[in-house]
Amino acid sequence: MDVILQQVQTTWTKASRGGPLAAIRNAAPVGFPLPSTVPPLVHQAWMCEAEDFRPLHRSGAGLPEPTGNSRARFQVEGDGRLRVQLELAPSGIPHRKRRPPAVRLDRGEWLRWQINYRFATSGTRGDQWTYRLDTLNIAFGEVPADRFTSDPARLVDERTRLR
Repeated sequence: MDVILQQVQTTWTKASRGGPLAAIRNAAPVGFPLPSTVPPLVHQAWMCEAEDFRPLHRSGAGLPEPTGNSRARFQVEGDGRLRVQLELAPSGIPHRKRRPPAVRLDRGEWLRWQINYRFATSGTRGDQWTYRLDTLNIAFGEVPADRFTSDPARLVDERTRLR
């Protein structure tokens, strides 16, 4: 399947919800240059508060293995278009009752799908919230290496207010 998937995940705690750390978090990229432009490809980038939101990267040929994180399901339909549907992280809050429909991409098109969550975590100071923004940049077919660093023509924004 000729899919290029870039998963960008940003994670933070209450310390980065406001003030100088929030400014750094909000400046974190939601798209990076691709290490290859030949599909199938998965490029992952992680940024977290503990590392001052410096990105860590990993990439490999092929499609992603299903995990507990937000993940996309892909299907090439009879008309040759790629059907993309995002599945929710199972333990992420808030639960969304209404979800956007699947998106269909023609060859050469790309999509940015964003969703945010909060998670209950236990730590040395008791229970606290961890927050996460997942951005999936998805292209059907080859694209230029810098494609995901620009604004998308198609955006699905499932971000919501996280308390």
